[in-house]
Amino acid sequence: MSFSSPKVSRASNRPPVLTNPVRYPESASAPARSKRAWFLLLLTLFVPGAAQIVAGNKRFGRLALRCTFTVWALVIAAVALALVHRETLLNLFTNPLSSLAIIVVLLALALGWAIVFLNTLKIIRPSMLAPGMRALVSGALVVLMVLTSGSLAYGAFLINSGRNAITSIFQSGPDMVPVDGRYNFLVMGGDAGADRTGRRPDSIIVVSIDAKTGQAATMSIPRNLQNAQFSPDSPLWGVYPEGYNCGDDCIINFLYTDVTNNHAGLYPNAPDPGAAAMMDAAGGTLGLQIQGYVLVDMAGFSTLIDALGGVKVNVGGWVPISGDDVNGTGDHLPPTGWIAPGVQTLNGYHALWYARSRQWVPEYNRSQRQQCIQAAMLAQMDPATVLTKFNGIAAAGAKVIESDIPAGQLGSFVSLALKSKEHSLARLTIGPPDFDQDFPTYPDFDVIHERVKTLLNPPAPSEKPKTEEAPAAPAVPADPAAPAPEPAPVPVPVPTSAAPEAPAARPDVSAEYLQQLAINNDEAALFTLLANNGSCSPG
Repeated sequence: MSFSSPKVSRASNRPPVLTNPVRYPESASAPARSKRAWFLLLLTLFVPGAAQIVAGNKRFGRLALRCTFTVWALVIAAVALALVHRETLLNLFTNPLSSLAIIVVLLALALGWAIVFLNTLKIIRPSMLAPGMRALVSGALVVLMVLTSGSLAYGAFLINSGRNAITSIFQSGPDMVPVDGRYNFLVMGGDAGADRTGRRPDSIIVVSIDAKTGQAATMSIPRNLQNAQFSPDSPLWGVYPEGYNCGDDCIINFLYTDVTNNHAGLYPNAPDPGAAAMMDAAGGTLGLQIQGYVLVDMAGFSTLIDALGGVKVNVGGWVPISGDDVNGTGDHLPPTGWIAPGVQTLNGYHALWYARSRQWVPEYNRSQRQQCIQAAMLAQMDPATVLTKFNGIAAAGAKVIESDIPAGQLGSFVSLALKSKEHSLARLTIGPPDFDQDFPTYPDFDVIHERVKTLLNPPAPSEKPKTEEAPAAPAVPADPAAPAPEPAPVPVPVPTSAAPEAPAARPDVSAEYLQQLAINNDEAALFTLLANNGSCSPG
């Protein structure tokens, strides 16, 4: 029995014909090799892993492509989520746990993309390129690696900066729920200076935001408001059932220190008993339930403004940068500078003085300027500004802001803040120009509650204000010879919350002239010339 060996085709013993210049560049011309190099770089840039499929290790390419398609799917899902339910997407980036996962994924993608680029360089074989093209291709690869992997790593860095700021500023806890369809937050600004005992908030503003539309309103409470009220369910009701009325020292901004030093036990679960007491006082005074607070250390406020790149406002009138109070009596030395009228971008130092200065003007001018600074900052918080200055803003915020707002709900509030930019900001001041100057000393809280309700629930534009109808006069037979009566004048309704027009800034007034008045101690002239420095608007 014989066995015949299988026939082996001669063709199977021949070496492969290397006619594919993409996978086998040895047989290609120099221009073809250059085109191949750029083609592989572009594939790695737009479809990481594709270069390996067509010219390198296909197994490695398939793994890279799976990662690429997964990332594409996640990006498409994120875009769809941003369109359908933006709050959920923002919560993913602001929640401490999910943001940490995003940071890890971004760093892994940055490293993986860099590895793919280096593998592509190996496939390109720079030694087979002309010397000039070799340097050009290598340089382009480095640039593309910086733009891709570098951008992903920088994104992870920014998210980590925000994550650190969020964990430093905000608290962990259950989500807040809106009350009557609104979120109400107390925003305080103050500091414990060397000349003060404890922290006293000089700026007290309640921000109320519609939970659906984002329509926002601010209610400014002057620091010298007396007899601040508390609701029966407040821990302070038993101490001050008639309100904070223990004498002339019991103005509302003293309450923070009073509770911190004397009644902290009434708020055993509050991280800041003084802030919790101020929430109760502001809520009882305005007839609202305050759900959270934000406390800004005004001593570091300038750092936050500088991180934002300054704040642009239309300064209404001259504002003094007060000199030192050397005797502690409120009699300051002449100003060290002046903030001039007109549209300008204030740096941190000048923005802080603009918000705090109250020399030669009523307390309420300062309240108006503080509201103006807040509105200007809100207007400037566009995505481009926040993204380009995010690290500085986050670092500054962690140093100067504290809050009891839940960190897990921050994304929802960021979404509301974005919605609020689409509406005008409604304002109310518990003092001039909305009430007379003595009102904070003798407040009528029923009137305040009604004004707050009107502010937060304005009549629809189509509704006409109801007017009392005069009783009909008895019918009198018409006398043909009598002249026709003149029509009665139609009353023009004037909104009670409208601020009176401030006197226009005199063009002949200069910083030098005002400084000389201050040196001469001519307070009467200064009160007249600075009366309009509360009128301002975002620039």
